[in-house]
Amino acid sequence: MANLFRNRFVQAILLSELFLQIGIWVRNFSVLLYVVEMTGGDAFAVSMVSVAEFAPIFIFSFIGGTFADRWPPKRTMIWCDVLSAISVFAVLFTLIFGSWKAVFFSILFSAILSQFSQPAGLKLFKMHVPAEQVQAGMSIYQTIFAVFMIFGPVLGTFVYQTFGIQVAIMITGIAFLMSAVALFFLPPDRDMGKEETHSTLLQEMAAGIRYVLSKKVLTLLGACFFAAGLAIGLIQPLGVFLVTERLGLEKEYLQWLMTVSGIGMVLGGGLAMVFAKSVAPQKLLAFGMFVDAICMAISGISTTPWLTLTAQFFSGLVLPCIQIGINTMILQNTESQYIGRVNGILSPLFTGAMVITMSIAGLLKNLFSLVAMYEMAGILFIVGLLFILPLYRLPVATQEPGTDS
Repeated sequence: MANLFRNRFVQAILLSELFLQIGIWVRNFSVLLYVVEMTGGDAFAVSMVSVAEFAPIFIFSFIGGTFADRWPPKRTMIWCDVLSAISVFAVLFTLIFGSWKAVFFSILFSAILSQFSQPAGLKLFKMHVPAEQVQAGMSIYQTIFAVFMIFGPVLGTFVYQTFGIQVAIMITGIAFLMSAVALFFLPPDRDMGKEETHSTLLQEMAAGIRYVLSKKVLTLLGACFFAAGLAIGLIQPLGVFLVTERLGLEKEYLQWLMTVSGIGMVLGGGLAMVFAKSVAPQKLLAFGMFVDAICMAISGISTTPWLTLTAQFFSGLVLPCIQIGINTMILQNTESQYIGRVNGILSPLFTGAMVITMSIAGLLKNLFSLVAMYEMAGILFIVGLLFILPLYRLPVATQEPGTDS
């Protein structure tokens, strides 16, 4: 672990991610609260905040991944952060002299650019982190996300309520610029051994699809992604009903379920760092899927607050196992020149499935019951687990030649 933290790439990418998370959470919560205030809590306007955040995943994920495979990854990430900062300052200018509705653009444009920078970041992981340290690196990365899942909403709310939307947007822009500065400390871009080609964008996209279909590991991971997305989408909008209908508590109690889950995520990320070298990623993924399925079922059945809180804690505890296992398996089983496209294919599978079931979750709850929804989600996680069982005894992938140590 000490060697990992001495890695120049790890130091720079973690510092960059720290600034990015500050900017993202300050922006997202400030914009959300601002839209609620400006529209009087209009449900359509508030939902458009989520649309601006998730829609680019469908439209630009595969395109962004393909370009990330073409472009130098360090330069791609720096330019994405700089352009995000410029767009945020442009929104600030519009807020001061024009329409408040420009805040939607700040989320939309940054979400589009993230579809280019995220796969570039995975490619850099492949380039600069030895294969035996990839899982530990992903654990650290995931722990940062988990910490901000707890403190991000608090930070965003504090900034908005204390300073207002203009200062919040300004802080976001500065945070994105600081992220770009941190990325300058990355090792320089270098050739990953990809031969010079004259293929078109469409040809490279088609090659990415053929590559995923030709790799059993990636195909099964895609099926697992889809099943997990369906499950998460079923229960994502229903947490408040878990509190009011099953536990008989006020809706404000939902924040404690989220807090307990977030604490579990932080601890889970730490535990994953400890066991990263001794547990294969597919076993980590299978364990996380199995425990999460049980926790979903318990959450749906429980009418006792302490039991529901316990289930939420363990659900959060194993979530890093799922995310770290998936990302590690993608990195270990994908050639460097295809990482962007593979990520661009698999990510929309999860998000698309989640949006599908989120859109009908309310209708299904009325047709069946809240308990049935949570049990169905648990069953879908078991289905996802069945897809990855053939990978359980997968041999450890070796590092590609030319990767930094």
